[in-house]
Amino acid sequence: MTSLVQQPRFVALQEFKQREQAMSLSQRFAEDPERFSRFCFAFGSHMRVDLSRQHWSNEVLALLCELARDMKLAPAIEALFGDNRFNHTEGRAALHTALRMPAGASAVLDGVNVVPQVHAELARLRAFCERVHAGEWRGFGGQPITDVVNIGIGGSDLGPAMVVEALAPYLDRGIRAHFVSNMDAAQLASVLATVDPARTLFVVSSKTFTTDETMTNARAARAWLLAACGDETQVKKHFVAVSTNAAAVQEFGIDTEQMFEFWSWVGGRFSLWSAIGLPIALALGFERFEQLLAGAHEMDEHLRHTPFEQNVPVLLALLSIWNINVLGLTSEGIFPYSHHLKRFPAYLQQLNMESNGKGVNSLGEKVTHNTGPVVWGEVGTNGQHAFFQLLHQGSQVVPAEFIGFARSTYDYPEHHRKLLGNMLAQAQALAFGKNRTQVEAELAAEGLNTEAIARLAPSKVMDGNRPSTTMLCDELNPHNLGALIALYEHKTFVQGVLWNINSFDQWGVELGKKLAARLITDLADDGVTTRHDSATNGLLAQIKAWK
Repeated sequence: MTSLVQQPRFVALQEFKQREQAMSLSQRFAEDPERFSRFCFAFGSHMRVDLSRQHWSNEVLALLCELARDMKLAPAIEALFGDNRFNHTEGRAALHTALRMPAGASAVLDGVNVVPQVHAELARLRAFCERVHAGEWRGFGGQPITDVVNIGIGGSDLGPAMVVEALAPYLDRGIRAHFVSNMDAAQLASVLATVDPARTLFVVSSKTFTTDETMTNARAARAWLLAACGDETQVKKHFVAVSTNAAAVQEFGIDTEQMFEFWSWVGGRFSLWSAIGLPIALALGFERFEQLLAGAHEMDEHLRHTPFEQNVPVLLALLSIWNINVLGLTSEGIFPYSHHLKRFPAYLQQLNMESNGKGVNSLGEKVTHNTGPVVWGEVGTNGQHAFFQLLHQGSQVVPAEFIGFARSTYDYPEHHRKLLGNMLAQAQALAFGKNRTQVEAELAAEGLNTEAIARLAPSKVMDGNRPSTTMLCDELNPHNLGALIALYEHKTFVQGVLWNINSFDQWGVELGKKLAARLITDLADDGVTTRHDSATNGLLAQIKAWK
């Protein structure tokens, strides 16, 4: 396929760059009273995505949609719901959409409909959750389970941890969920200090059951349990696995009847919809896990059947192509105005940066254009008092994405009005700013003299014209969260198609793992190490001296 930047319509987009940049957002809104209604897009009855405060026009949007058609986006989207080999470097399909399809649906891979397999595993998850919630699954001493500790890393941690935190108001099943991922023992130790071994269930999530961080933490948790109960047969009551390696699971001491499976066509950062979501179902209840799946499936159907011109994930991806590859804006700030979405920016970092942080295309050739953006963020209003100064007046322009909810779960109406007011104000200030005339008038009204006004005014001027997107939902609930996550999954996928890269492998993390294995061996040896570069040798020597 012809590279993105060589496509005739991409070349045409470059010709729009100067014209679009020359027109300020203030001017756009002044000249077009209908701009909001034309650039605010609906997903169902419960989500609106406002793209009116971006530096684009009807002509740019239309050209981007035609570019997507030129690059065969429609058949790629259809392939996401069936037979594909999008992860060509590993010879795997990417079929996470099948995980949230309803019973009776079809997603055929290699001639086999995988949806019945998915629902068979969901039935096992449901049955297990029901036993735990009913108090039938008990730990040593006959104690019911009150705490679930998920041990995983990457996609086996970030997704479930984010969802459980996001839906904290729905934690009414008497189960506290904890998440351990870091190789730093401080995380495991801090969790173990808060739980009772007789009432704790560990979920060890690792496809291969060999992931170093996960298995190091799992073995330490196993030793902690055995120190409390003194009986290895109790491991089966306190550990379950989400894996595909039955032999390793059994060797660890986990009953393979309590090994929940997922498939090679489920990538880690797309896996929370699978058995990796067991901690979600345990913490929230299985019916709410199903609502999460249903919201994601609704977004899947929107992606699959909505014209590009109204297709929310496609439009977000096309906008990112415009911002990154034409306007040169290579960072994206994600700002949820919801305390419970505090893990969402970190989740999206992995989702997009691990997926699209690639420097070669699908043919193994070096790309000649920018690919994945730097994704970062923080919850509002905290970010306003931390780094929003750069967003408003800094020399770098960062497109911002605000996420808000019209209704709050908590009965503090004044708080929520102020929260939403701040979110709307930030988007407004980024777009329209405050000019020199306004600043000088305000300073004069404060009684400052001419000299003081001249000195102070330049520091208080905000040029505005900073792009942002606002996503507004009616409320944060399992269904809407599922749709929101799937929206960003699909945005990431569409970006990858247009950049012609493999969004489903992650070879960039492998080198560090291999080097770490050698260095761990060196750290266990008190002798002098000379086999590395001088910086590494020197740091090893200092660590050993201080040990």
